[in-house]
Amino acid sequence: MHENRTTYPKKKSQMYQQLQELPKQYQTVALIQMSKVRSSQILPLRKTFKDEVLFFSIKDKVAKISLKSLEIPGIKEIADELKGQCMLLFTNMSPFKLNVLLAKNKVMMAARGGDIASIDVIVPAKNTGIAPGPMLTEFKEAGIPTKIDQGTIWISKDTTPVKKGDAINEKLASILGKLDIKPVEAGITLYTALEEGLKYAQDEMIIDIEKIRNEFSQAHQEAVSLSIEAAYITSDNISQILSKAAQYARSLSVESGFMTDETKEQILQKADAQARSVAGQAKGYTPA
Repeated sequence: MHENRTTYPKKKSQMYQQLQELPKQYQTVALIQMSKVRSSQILPLRKTFKDEVLFFSIKDKVAKISLKSLEIPGIKEIADELKGQCMLLFTNMSPFKLNVLLAKNKVMMAARGGDIASIDVIVPAKNTGIAPGPMLTEFKEAGIPTKIDQGTIWISKDTTPVKKGDAINEKLASILGKLDIKPVEAGITLYTALEEGLKYAQDEMIIDIEKIRNEFSQAHQEAVSLSIEAAYITSDNISQILSKAAQYARSLSVESGFMTDETKEQILQKADAQARSVAGQAKGYTPA
């Protein structure tokens, strides 16, 4: 149908040209699937990462054609992942760091029917500014007590219509939206990424920071314990090794009866105890 086409819309031509250059300018090319992301999440992220990450909206067909024409290792595999509504991210940071930063920059969103509450949703007592009508029934069905005063609906007391982890039905989502209550915490996770020829899948880029921190802490403690046991001196363990050696020397001195200023009292106490034990046994001895 379009085999003989020689002209293309200006926006598509510009996108094609930009995608010819951007992968060459940045160390990392990452992809997010917009089917799982709301557009309102992107704007604050653009502002937060404006000097570090370029968020690039694409048309999948144009992007595929442009990326597949590039001779960059792995870029054709990224092009194959462009299905449906997507967005490309260009940056010089590693995809692992980018994924962690994106996870930290979550935003609270208005709920849709079926969303899971990220918090205990508290509807405060106040004048809603909503005129009486069908909304009264919706408030009642949601378990939110109301009254009519001065021609508007008032919420008569603080109410928690849904707890953290519970599903928000469509009617309650509509009420919360009218009250400007945002109960859903939303973040972005990279779907795939390419860094210097290496392609990473979604699961490979998810890092449990707390778990890794604990593993490093445990590894450090085990290394210190091993170095102390092996008497391998470092600036971190020298005081512990010397303390252990001093304790061992004192124990050996007491056990062998080799007196020093530090051990003579213990040695004499031990000898006295042994002498008393021998004397007690001698008193009870009866010759055969």
